[in-house]
Amino acid sequence: METNEVHVAFEILLEEIETVANAFNDAGAEAFRAGDYERARQAIEEATRLAEFREKVKALQREWAAFSAKGIKRAKRKATRRAKGRLPRGLRTSEDAFRRPILEALVELGGSARIGEVLERVEAKMKHVLNEYDWQPLPSEPNSVRWKNTAQWCRNTLVREGLMKSDSPHGIWEISEAGRKWLKNKSTAVWEGEIGYD
Repeated sequence: METNEVHVAFEILLEEIETVANAFNDAGAEAFRAGDYERARQAIEEATRLAEFREKVKALQREWAAFSAKGIKRAKRKATRRAKGRLPRGLRTSEDAFRRPILEALVELGGSARIGEVLERVEAKMKHVLNEYDWQPLPSEPNSVRWKNTAQWCRNTLVREGLMKSDSPHGIWEISEAGRKWLKNKSTAVWEGEIGYD
């Protein structure tokens, strides 16, 4: 499998995990509204375990990116390659591509803002990056487009890394001091997440 195909495989896996996690979140919210707190608790536990698993996959993806960036010498392939089982092209924009736009949008909005305002800025910043696949609706949420879901997962990663605050009011995204420093340090450096995986 070529380097780019491995990256695409990771993106497919991450999206599948996110779809299942979204389903758990929806089931938990529905159970909570119905007053079935035990079922809601179980859904939250499953969603939490799935989020932890997703982080392991993200760590493997980063490890692969670092590994492949060092120019691994791969054996030459035979010219006749089977098309069967080939991963589809044109998949969503990777989560890592949203890091800088989200943090920049937060700085431009004074450090914190409602989710909708942040996503509006991110959309403007990424209008030439987002592809057709990013604009498709999610199977689990037909009223939501895929790129917004990817941006929200990126936000979760930024919170875990300390680049965004975890204690912001519900519906508000807020950059942390570490996030401001990261953004300042990356303003002149090229960050590996913004380099294509060609």
